[in-house]
Amino acid sequence: MKKDITTSEDIKTLIDAFYHKVKADEVIGYIFNEIAQVDWPKHLPRMYAFWEFLLLGMDTYKGNPMEVHQKLHKMVPLTEEHFTRWLQLFHETVDENFHGLVAQDAKNRSSLIVMTWKPKFA
Repeated sequence: MKKDITTSEDIKTLIDAFYHKVKADEVIGYIFNEIAQVDWPKHLPRMYAFWEFLLLGMDTYKGNPMEVHQKLHKMVPLTEEHFTRWLQLFHETVDENFHGLVAQDAKNRSSLIVMTWKPKFA
C-alpha cells in the first residue's frame, strides 16, 4: 500500500522520479536538457526545497521560479503542450509513488501552478 508524502525523503523520492521522466520525455525533455541545460545537482535540491515548502510547510525555499521560467520562455516559447505534459508527468509520478491527502495536495498545487503560469507563457 502506498503511503502519503510526509517527509523530506518522500519529497526527494517524488522529485527524483519526476525529473527522471522529464529528462527522457519526448515532449519536454529537450527543454531541460538542451535549451536550459539544467545543472541537475544544483536544480534538484532547489526543487526539493520548493516542494518541501509547499507540501510540508518547511522554510526551505528561497527564489523566484516565475523569473527563471520567463527567461526560459525567451529561449524557447513554452506552449500549452509543454505545460500539459509537465502536469501529466507530475501527476503520474505522484500517483505511482504516493496516496493520501498530501499527495492529492501535490497534484492540486501543481495544477494551480500550471493554471496560474500558462496564460503568461503559452
